[in-house]
Amino acid sequence: MSLEKSVDGYVRLEDFLYNPGFYAHGGGWDYPLKKADLAQALKRLRERGLIELVSDQKLAYRLTDAGKQKAVWEAVLADKSEWDGKWRVVVFDVPEDRRQARNLLRSSLKKWGFIPWQQSVWATKKNCTKPLREFIRSVGIEDWVIILESDNTGR
Repeated sequence: MSLEKSVDGYVRLEDFLYNPGFYAHGGGWDYPLKKADLAQALKRLRERGLIELVSDQKLAYRLTDAGKQKAVWEAVLADKSEWDGKWRVVVFDVPEDRRQARNLLRSSLKKWGFIPWQQSVWATKKNCTKPLREFIRSVGIEDWVIILESDNTGR
């Protein structure tokens, strides 16, 4: 809690130093930085395990592994580039004793916009093979999952 308050105070000072005209003339940016919102966002990110404090003196944060993974997927999902003509197909047969990992994979694929072709075969047009492989490795199910890239449309 004290960290968020100190971040709030630091951001206010820094914002004032870099944008004195905004405070002096009541103008400036169309959307001024709200320090309380930043402090709240940092708190939420920390509580969700996406960032961690590196230095309390410098108020420096860094992404955790979960934060890095989320950032990569957000970038993949936000990518609006034209389809490269390749399907990314995930085929899996995760054993019953790893049901939670299998359910996590399935829910993640759905969240990331994959299309289910069968219960254990999902596909997407997004170029996401590398982050997908890293996710599968982090979950520990790489022995039961295959990722294919194909430009064969079946015609």
